Amino acid sequence: MAAIAASQIGWPITGCVVTRYGHGVSESTGGVEVIEAGHPVPDRSGADAAAKIFAIARPAERDDLVLHMISGGGSALLAAPIEGLSLNEKRQIAEFLVKSGAPIEEVNFIRKHLSRVKGGRLAVAADPAQQMTYVISDVVGDRPETVASGPSLSSPFDALYMLELLKSHGWRPSPALERAVNAAPVPVMASRPFKILATNKDALVAVEADAQGKGWRVINLGAHIKGEARVVGADHARLCRSLRSSNIPTIVLSGGELTVNVGESGGRGGPNLEYLAGLMLGVAGDDAVVGFAGDSDGIDGTEDNAGGYFDDTSLRRAGEVGLEPRSLLEKHDTYTLFSGLGDLVVTGPTRTNVNDIRIIMVNADEFHA
Repeated sequence: MAAIAASQIGWPITGCVVTRYGHGVSESTGGVEVIEAGHPVPDRSGADAAAKIFAIARPAERDDLVLHMISGGGSALLAAPIEGLSLNEKRQIAEFLVKSGAPIEEVNFIRKHLSRVKGGRLAVAADPAQQMTYVISDVVGDRPETVASGPSLSSPFDALYMLELLKSHGWRPSPALERAVNAAPVPVMASRPFKILATNKDALVAVEADAQGKGWRVINLGAHIKGEARVVGADHARLCRSLRSSNIPTIVLSGGELTVNVGESGGRGGPNLEYLAGLMLGVAGDDAVVGFAGDSDGIDGTEDNAGGYFDDTSLRRAGEVGLEPRSLLEKHDTYTLFSGLGDLVVTGPTRTNVNDIRIIMVNADEFHA
């Protein structure tokens, strides 16, 4: 986004972008500095980037134009703890929430209250400049103020509810944290212009059109799918079994964002692999069902893969190499399963993020026939 803006804007610009380690670009970003930082757990590099971005916004004047380019991942990458909260404590809370299985909208609501820049606070710093926000959405429902916890777009604050939400997921806030959250100034609500550039729905529509052009019937379940990954995988397996009798080559397509409650299991693997394991076990080696699931940013959870796939040989091959899919799923260790099978999908950074894409081919044997 920064590279394109730098190539299109015809006057001098200055700025700063923070992205995940290894996700920078080779193209020129002009006067926009690119900083790589930790995700999904914030680190010092992210805090330094947030400080630089804040410092760029603060002196903006009425005749300046401030462009906010927002995409998924910013909630962790743009790390600026509120006064009274240390970066280390914010890291601990973030790591806890990532493993808790909490819905992303609740996680981001909590993150917003712990940040000096989110929830419109960055936009307040840039007043009275002209401001425009461009969003690539990775959130279910595509509410722009929830992407990256909305640093440039205002949204409601409720410190009491936020603390109760944090407690409901098992974190006991310290008295110092409670004081810091309650004392943090709430930004003045203001309507600011924005444009959504791309969404999960856009990606699904493109996949659907391509598949239909190749002769597949497509059942598009939509971009709103949420829930625990393994459970949704099992649900989709039941749908696939019901479609088998039609003998019609069918693609079941879905997007959205699933969760994994890792807890203290210590397992490796993100929601796409956990979904695939639940789906694969649910169709039990059916030779006419093939599944793929991946995150459009190239990273499923915290590992190096975008996602994975399975076919009718996967369960057999797992047994041959001593892997137990059901046991590994119970341990939330699906990365071990799919890497052991050689069934990971590794794309590297895609430098965009429109959430997850899941594709199941049912009656694939009829299509090839």
